[in-house]
Amino acid sequence: MASPSEAPSSETAGPVRRAGRAVGRALHLPFTGPAKGIRRVTHAHGAGESGLGKLIELHAVNGAGDVMVTVALASTVFFSVPTDEARGRVALYLAITMAPFTLLAPVIGPLLDRLPHGRRAAMAGAMLARALLALTLSGAVATGSIELYPAALGVLVASKAYGVVRSAVVPRLLPPRFSLVKANSRVTLGGLLATGIAAPIGAGLHQIGPSWPLYGAFVLFIAGTFLSFTLPPKVDSAKGERRALLAADAEHVHLTKAARSQQDGPKLGLRTVGTSVTHGLAANATLRCLSGFLIFFLAFLLREHPMSGQSAAVSLGIVGVAAGAGNALGTAVGAWLRTRAPEVIIVTVIAVVLGAAVVAVVFPGAAVIAVLGAVAGFAQALAKLSLDALIQRDVPELVRTSAFARSETTLQVAWVLGGAIGIALPLNRELGLGVAAAIVAIGWALTTKGLLVAARHGEGRRARVE
Repeated sequence: MASPSEAPSSETAGPVRRAGRAVGRALHLPFTGPAKGIRRVTHAHGAGESGLGKLIELHAVNGAGDVMVTVALASTVFFSVPTDEARGRVALYLAITMAPFTLLAPVIGPLLDRLPHGRRAAMAGAMLARALLALTLSGAVATGSIELYPAALGVLVASKAYGVVRSAVVPRLLPPRFSLVKANSRVTLGGLLATGIAAPIGAGLHQIGPSWPLYGAFVLFIAGTFLSFTLPPKVDSAKGERRALLAADAEHVHLTKAARSQQDGPKLGLRTVGTSVTHGLAANATLRCLSGFLIFFLAFLLREHPMSGQSAAVSLGIVGVAAGAGNALGTAVGAWLRTRAPEVIIVTVIAVVLGAAVVAVVFPGAAVIAVLGAVAGFAQALAKLSLDALIQRDVPELVRTSAFARSETTLQVAWVLGGAIGIALPLNRELGLGVAAAIVAIGWALTTKGLLVAARHGEGRRARVE
């Protein structure tokens, strides 16, 4: 039995503990509340059970880390010097990073095709590589040393490698009654939301010092490294998969078929991914090329000739927000449309972009340029989701994962090409917008007939497996 002197102490301890727990909950609520809300959204409709929710969260971390790196590099290469010097710096950046990447990018897909059992490790490796390179960049941006360029190339290659593996992983994590286009739209929206949140945080960190956004990127990529291994083990399963070859590889497949049969026994070789997919991929490459062009050309154009009454930074921000909003809207519309007539959707959105580009040439005002950025972002997102639907529909399951990897690599190369064109042009608004219209017109003319013919035949010409 407790003594009288101990009783008040015990009676007092209960309320104190309850008060302490209440204060703890109040302090944790600003963090745990949003975290639980995010988890409910990302894991809804079976995404938690299938593992798709974890991929959405991983992609959000990836997008936030990438935008931190972008903020740091943009402030160093673009904003910190006069326009003429900035053009030279960006040209040097393209030459040292983008040109080698253009050569490396076609190798990424086939290389990752050979590692189907290590997809989680590949994603974790891409995250860890960027974390270490972010630390290297943190010293380079402060001193302006030449280390910046090879480190930036490494970040770029690792980022695209992650993107290729992520595209290959999505089909393995589909919840019941989920279309591939809906799953990809959720993953993309997660990345867009995280990018929108991280961009102002990165800008705020840059006010502390040029290296601080890269420290933030380091923390995010380290977190992504561990999150990669929380994906379900089925991500690493490659049961029944084979490599996918685009139509351009058909002749090689035909010539080597007999040799493979003699050396390795009977195997599956994809003759082509089908006319719908190849034309859809070409149309998407056109939009990616336009995206790369607009990013580089408008960045310098608006810096030299900002919108009326606005600074260069605000002008760029307006166009960037318009493009991001268009991209988010295109992703949402793609999820709503599901897989209805993807060929017609691709043809339609490219026609809309072409119309917007022509209007921008005729009426080259600041508001029209912002609208062009929004329309281009909308079309790029919706066309990519439609391409995903075509791959799901027309490519056999045995080679679908490989097809995603190779298509993603092709689109990244197209973006690099567009960026190179944008940096090479003089800062003439009419000339630049005319080139943008020409890029879209060529792509639309080359792909429209093939897509519409495939649409009239229902599912297009399916890939043949031999």
